[in-house]
Amino acid sequence: MSHRREASATPLFTPQGIGRAQRRALRKQTARAEARARAAAGPSSEQQPAEAVYPEAVYPPAGRPGPSSARGSRLKLSAHRMTTAVASAAYPFLAEGGLGADGIYIGKDLHAEGSFTFDPFELYGKVEGFTNPNVLLAGVIGQGKSALAKSLALRSVAFGYRVYVPCDPKGEWTAVAHALGGASIALGPGLPGRLNPLDAPPRPPSVPEAEWEGEVRKRRLLLLGSLARTVLGRDLLPMEHTVLDVALGTAVARAAASGRPPLLGDAAHALADGPGLDLAGGLLAGRLGDAARDLAHAMRRLVFGDLAGMFDAPSTTAFDPYRPMLSIDLSRLGGTDDAALVLAMTCASAWMEAALTDPYGGRRWVVYDEAWRLMRHPALLMRMQAQWKLSRGLGIANLMVIHRLSDLLTAGDAGSQSRALAEGLLADCSTRVIYRQETDQLAAAAGLLGLTNVESGALSHLTRGRGLWKVAGRSFVVQHQLHPDELQLFDTDARMH
Repeated sequence: MSHRREASATPLFTPQGIGRAQRRALRKQTARAEARARAAAGPSSEQQPAEAVYPEAVYPPAGRPGPSSARGSRLKLSAHRMTTAVASAAYPFLAEGGLGADGIYIGKDLHAEGSFTFDPFELYGKVEGFTNPNVLLAGVIGQGKSALAKSLALRSVAFGYRVYVPCDPKGEWTAVAHALGGASIALGPGLPGRLNPLDAPPRPPSVPEAEWEGEVRKRRLLLLGSLARTVLGRDLLPMEHTVLDVALGTAVARAAASGRPPLLGDAAHALADGPGLDLAGGLLAGRLGDAARDLAHAMRRLVFGDLAGMFDAPSTTAFDPYRPMLSIDLSRLGGTDDAALVLAMTCASAWMEAALTDPYGGRRWVVYDEAWRLMRHPALLMRMQAQWKLSRGLGIANLMVIHRLSDLLTAGDAGSQSRALAEGLLADCSTRVIYRQETDQLAAAAGLLGLTNVESGALSHLTRGRGLWKVAGRSFVVQHQLHPDELQLFDTDARMH
């Protein structure tokens, strides 16, 4: 039987059968050989950094030879399945998947390096959390928020949408309306334009006559209440609500007897007629006349004050719902006080909104430019809230343009009705587009929108035309891109040049 000798790996390959003294001698011999080798190499080799030593190529430039090279698809791996939750943890994607290709081109998604499109009517019902088509647009002056609003309106016309601007305080939408083949109605002292905010819109075929009369009366009463609250600067008393109701009924009856629609002058005349109100009040005789004094003086401003002649006469223009765009230019009122402009915006928007009640009128944009002026008036906030709630049923997307998110906080103190209305408007906007905000406004913006620290930090560094889009909780940083013709049409700095 042959004897097999085993071996073990040591600094030198030595047989296992040798003794301990021999192993020790061999280790010393190895150490001396390593020392002689280091000395022969010289001191420079020890100081050479490890990263400067490049190993020689193991395989030729053609690659590893043999079947292990995986050439010709010979390498087969077993399939592995996982959920999206596991995949997102294993492969943390840094770019959003986008909202899809259906919609209006806005610009470039800076994180995904792709095109960004948006259409609230296409997203409704398809994106989780997208509950309404309303949009909030905020940004400081000179960052391009007006260009975005006009570009969105102009490009929507190509998709068959119509655009209405019920109040244009600076007259910037007139050129856009004319370029699209639409119309612009200019209102102001000395101008021939007249709008009657008490005009009754055409009745939809699906609504019975009696039901429609009640709806028209409710709209008119809501308008009169908004105007009265704005002028008085306070909420109406219970008796004053009754006075408005009785006065409106009297004005409608007198106008119907003359074969014409009621006017604000009719309502003002009824409020000033104390005995007539007492007679119409029935059981409240002797009380309505006294309660109507403040209301009569408030309504007088629209008939004989600085807004006389604009909203107290029959409308000189009939609303054409088939025009691609219609705007109401209120820039001639720029020299008046803010309250007068707000009253004019209220009457103009009421006239246009009444004509938008047709649920078969198609998809439409309603743009409230310079909406920050309305935030200080609770009555106007109530009217805007009613318009926001009707957006889905009427096929209307409301676009509210403000400067700062803190404008919503100026509506009133915390816990007040005005503050609740303003924050309710924000909650009813599934899309929020925020352009650059000043540093002192970041806390308010983060609190109202629920922004992360990264999003809040980005707001103060956004450049011109670049905005943070919050669409149903999903975030995008988008660079708005304009065609040269659009850039010339939307230029709001022409006078500065």
